[in-house]
Amino acid sequence: MSEHLNRAASGASLNSEEQRLLDEFLNENRLFYAPDPDIMRNHKLAPRSATEQRVLGGVLDDNIINLVRGRFNSALDEVFTMVEQTGVAPGAKWGDLVSALFTASGDLTQMGPHGIVGFAAVSHYPVQFVRKYWMHDASVGVRDGDAFIHNDARYGNIHNTDQSMIMPVFHDGELVCWIASTIHEGENGAIEPGGMPAIAESKFDEGLKMCPFKCAENFELKRDLVTFLQNSVRDPKLQFFDMKVKLQACVRLRERMLAIIEEFGCDYVVATLRRTLEDTEAEVKRRIEEMPDGVCRINTYLDTSLREHVLAKWPIAITVEGERMSFDFRGACPELRNRSINAALGSLKASLLSNVVLYIWPDLPANQGAFSPIDIVTNRNSLLDPSDDAPNAMSLLPLFRALSTPSLVMAKFLYCMPRRYTAINASHYNQPATFVYGGLTQHIEVTGNFCADINGNGAGGREDNDGEHAMSPTFGSFADTGEFELAEEELPFVRLVAQKLTVDRMGFGKYRGGLGYEQIVTVKGSNQFGFMTGQCGAKHPSAYGLFGGYACPAYPLAKIKDVNVFDTMRDAPERIQFSMVDLMNEQAIPGGRYVMQDAGMPFEICAEGEVYMICQGAGGGYGDVLERDPALVMQDIEDAILTPAVARDIYAVVFDEQTRLVDVAATAAQRAALRKARIARGAPFDDFCARWVTPGPDPALPYFGAWGDNTGPILAHAPGAAPISMPADAVQGVMLSNPKDRRIAELEAEVAALRARATH
Repeated sequence: MSEHLNRAASGASLNSEEQRLLDEFLNENRLFYAPDPDIMRNHKLAPRSATEQRVLGGVLDDNIINLVRGRFNSALDEVFTMVEQTGVAPGAKWGDLVSALFTASGDLTQMGPHGIVGFAAVSHYPVQFVRKYWMHDASVGVRDGDAFIHNDARYGNIHNTDQSMIMPVFHDGELVCWIASTIHEGENGAIEPGGMPAIAESKFDEGLKMCPFKCAENFELKRDLVTFLQNSVRDPKLQFFDMKVKLQACVRLRERMLAIIEEFGCDYVVATLRRTLEDTEAEVKRRIEEMPDGVCRINTYLDTSLREHVLAKWPIAITVEGERMSFDFRGACPELRNRSINAALGSLKASLLSNVVLYIWPDLPANQGAFSPIDIVTNRNSLLDPSDDAPNAMSLLPLFRALSTPSLVMAKFLYCMPRRYTAINASHYNQPATFVYGGLTQHIEVTGNFCADINGNGAGGREDNDGEHAMSPTFGSFADTGEFELAEEELPFVRLVAQKLTVDRMGFGKYRGGLGYEQIVTVKGSNQFGFMTGQCGAKHPSAYGLFGGYACPAYPLAKIKDVNVFDTMRDAPERIQFSMVDLMNEQAIPGGRYVMQDAGMPFEICAEGEVYMICQGAGGGYGDVLERDPALVMQDIEDAILTPAVARDIYAVVFDEQTRLVDVAATAAQRAALRKARIARGAPFDDFCARWVTPGPDPALPYFGAWGDNTGPILAHAPGAAPISMPADAVQGVMLSNPKDRRIAELEAEVAALRARATH
């Protein structure tokens, strides 16, 4: 072998036998099984296997196919309920989980009727990794009763807080399919508690990075590996119990699959798994083909890296041509090498699939076939297609855009269609607006996780109705916001305000977006407990309106430090009006330090009685505000979600504030005058561009991404550094300096200037 290696190293050509020996040697002595780009960059359906070709080439009864599919659905639903009722993680209790089925080739074919689509959508990547690398590895292998665990998004996941348990299903010694159970576990040993560290500067700050590995044999967890994982996180009880829960969920689902095989035969199970995928893919191609050819696009922006304010471009252009469709993300912000908001490409695709099956074509089955006909175009080493070395622990910021924005762009294609499959709607609120918490509880236990407020996003206004308030998370239609009283028994934080609908903070339009709610918290009973948040949208709105509707407002974070609100509640409760606006404007708690800041906040300790406030956001508005029915405006005032002043200012409704009676004629006249004023302000498109379009961003703006044409150069102006420009086909990651170092430099410069002035 050494002779062959020497010849290969010298550049000499090898014959076929020598090449075979070399390939065999390299395969057996591989240094590291890194994420496989052939797996991670491919979301198309695998070719039919020989077994699938045989069974689908025969005579099949469609009625039996339908019965088998129904049995799958029932089994998946049963397992979802089982995990929701027995899981320990907050995410399990509130529906942030999923159960799913995959073909023997690893394609996602069916998920439960409840659960988070994105969790299942990414699990085919680790299944395919196990198939490719461990199935025939003598030291690992894949056998009946084995189970594999994984969480690392680089091998396929939304983000690292989600842990999947994967199990093969064999019948008569043949692999029939794969099954998986996934829960948002939260705590994973990251540098900040709760699993989503804002301050992670490398992937080594992110906690557990589980590539798919075997954690169970003969349906039993391997306690040595369980102990290793427990030793790697803050909450060993959570890690152990939910591994047991997911394993038992897989065992139950396996039992149900074998019962279905016993009832209908293995061929019908294989046929149903594959037919579901192929039928879905064919239907998506048909629907794309009936759409008009063309390109629609939108540019959105993240306004924070969670460490500093930036303006990071998140573009999407959707092209329809025949039965093919492409989502083009070129022009996006370059990869931020030491910030945690990068999003792995596989995670991006899973989020896009979720948007397709939740908002664009919700009548279709949620499986891989729904996304297979869609091509994805990116700049490599960008925020949306980073290298494997880039941290991605808080990838939710860009991924939540992928969960909402495609349907906003697709509305331009679908609006003219004679047949639609759901109502056209503006953007669902698309930020993970919740508190991540951690520390020592009142029960002297160390923990870290997140609150279920994330599951109450406001829905976008629709073409025929207002958006629903605090309806559901943008990533799933079935999830709960939890029981706060139960959480307060386990944790030392206290809900001063829990899910109080906001006032005026909506996406205005002919049909307004649904509202979010305020969340005001503090700590009692622990001096080692704190919070972080991981959202953007404090300066630039995240959920856009549609066809003239307003975007949601911007939502900063507010806090009152150096106080104990419990003292004020005891001594002078009349001082406190529990709303963010009143607390911050009135500043009625004496001695407090009142702070408004970026919506994203790294973890910090909360002293007992200090107050932290965030706002769950609203969906975007649909249509022109001047077309809103005045009766709907008055109903919003009656429901105390809209103030009279804003009703007059935004909707131009004239009414008597005492009787709430609308002056119809005066309202019509005022709206007509405003329309004429709009026309007077209007300008031809070329004139508008001449006044507003600049050759580049303001030099003081920390801007990241293309400017103008998304195929042009990629700009990067890191705070405190000189701007740089990169060719679109050669994007390089950008390093950002530490905000504390920049602040120290500013203060040192001020001190130096003062000293210089003093000496003169």
